[in-house]
Amino acid sequence: MGVMLDLKNIKKYFTMGDEQIKALDDISLSVEKGEYVSIIGPSGSGKSTLMNIVGLLDIPDSGEYLLDGVNIKELSDGNLAKLRNQKIGFVFQNFNLLTKLTAWENVQVPLIYAGMSAKESKKIAYEYLAKVGLKGRENHLPKQLSGGQQQRVAIARALANKPEIILADEPTGALDSKTGTEIKKLLKDLNAEGQTIVLITHDNSMAEEAKRIVRIADGKLYEYERKTN
Repeated sequence: MGVMLDLKNIKKYFTMGDEQIKALDDISLSVEKGEYVSIIGPSGSGKSTLMNIVGLLDIPDSGEYLLDGVNIKELSDGNLAKLRNQKIGFVFQNFNLLTKLTAWENVQVPLIYAGMSAKESKKIAYEYLAKVGLKGRENHLPKQLSGGQQQRVAIARALANKPEIILADEPTGALDSKTGTEIKKLLKDLNAEGQTIVLITHDNSMAEEAKRIVRIADGKLYEYERKTN
């Protein structure tokens, strides 16, 4: 399948007062195209910092990160933003929908930023809302949708640009268990269709949905588990 993201000896430091804290301490991680990988760790373990680097929202202090063969160290801020928009679809715990826009308009936003016409982007928004089970809800505002439906809108928005990777940060964290189970199944189905997914979570049951589990603690990856089924 080939390697989608490859992190080698990544280090990231933060300064608090007189103390320098290693948020990421010499991390190496490789994810192949079509994999479903969960990165699990408690609060303060470094998983959010790792997510920000994988998602091109932050850059490491040292080490090398290749995203689909592109060395991010060689890119300007503008090209980093362009690569992020092309390659990565984000799904967040709190959905991050624009409250005054309808479901289809929320999905349309990144398509417009990517330079697509209003007509074509609306068509694609409707297609992806149908894909995540929201046919008939296209004109609803976020406040008219349940939490699970809002997360489905967010997933449709993440998918609409046909990203190479879905980067999901605690995607069921704000949902009840039944709705969370529905979102877990949706992500699993997307992976079965070939979508690469990197999941960030502190929830063991959510992590178990992935085919591969990576554990992080104190800025270090210390355990890999591969599921054979």
